[in-house]
Amino acid sequence: MPYLYDYGLFAAKGFTLVLIIVIGLVSIIAAISRQKAKKGALEITDLTEEYTQNKRHLTASLLNKDQQKQYAKQLKKEAKEQKKHKNDNIKSRLFLIDFKGSMDAKEVSSLREEVSAVLMMANSDDEVLVRVESGGGVVHGYGLAASQLQRLRDRGLFLTVSIDKVAASGGYMMACVAQKIIAAPFAIVGSIGVVAQLPNFNRLLKKHDVDIELHTAGEFKRTLTLFGENDDKARQKFKEELETVHQQFKQFVSEHRPRIDIDQIATGEHWLAAEAKKRGLVDELKTSDDFILNQFEQKQVIKVTYRGKKGLSERLSHAASVAVEQGIFRVLERIKTPF
Repeated sequence: MPYLYDYGLFAAKGFTLVLIIVIGLVSIIAAISRQKAKKGALEITDLTEEYTQNKRHLTASLLNKDQQKQYAKQLKKEAKEQKKHKNDNIKSRLFLIDFKGSMDAKEVSSLREEVSAVLMMANSDDEVLVRVESGGGVVHGYGLAASQLQRLRDRGLFLTVSIDKVAASGGYMMACVAQKIIAAPFAIVGSIGVVAQLPNFNRLLKKHDVDIELHTAGEFKRTLTLFGENDDKARQKFKEELETVHQQFKQFVSEHRPRIDIDQIATGEHWLAAEAKKRGLVDELKTSDDFILNQFEQKQVIKVTYRGKKGLSERLSHAASVAVEQGIFRVLERIKTPF
């Protein structure tokens, strides 16, 4: 028995030592991963080249063998001519940026890098197309996103925003910065309003004899709370703060789209793009695909994407949050729309 006891004690010590080493290694690896996750990379894709290759491939596939040979000779001849006159056929460029925003607008960090990259490359003859897809979110996040797009206009670049699915609330705040807004006919546009809601557990806590103490310096340091007892004065102050944000939102939209009747459209309502066009929120009914397809002959279309490297835990949490957010949005849309 003493032998078994000594052996068990030795095994426990050995196991503890191994566990400490493993935890240390895991911590080091996690720290390194977090440092790497902060680094990202810009991806510059020439969509015109892809379009040209696809067009040639499709054209050749519809020809017989003899026609394909002739077509190949024609392409070689065209390539030689283009090489001779390379400096004479410089096209202006259309830079393409995609923004698919979540509630907390964390994607604005990538947008910032993409806009900065465009500003470093673009000339006065170039244009920018931003495809916005967002139902809105936090005020400060989408305010910054709109400011990023304003940087493009401030540098004299013509900015077009495309709405293929939804640009509501903060999403529309971004869209209205553009000189031109295009949208698919059934895209959701508008929702120029402000909303905030929170539960209050005060009565539940009182029922179970749980006291909550909240100490503040400043009369309105805290208005409505989750656990304390809210009064009418706090509610009124909270509503005033929402109204202030709404007024600034209305002013922002009015400055960028002065032809609209802001009091008629700033009710928090949203519309399908076909109806939004009648109200001046959209300039043209068109998908981003049609817009880009029409640009290939006149412009070099370049897609700019910033991809940040993420750790495993960050990727999992992001996937979970996106899944929950999309699930809620689908339920709300099924309730609101008849199909």
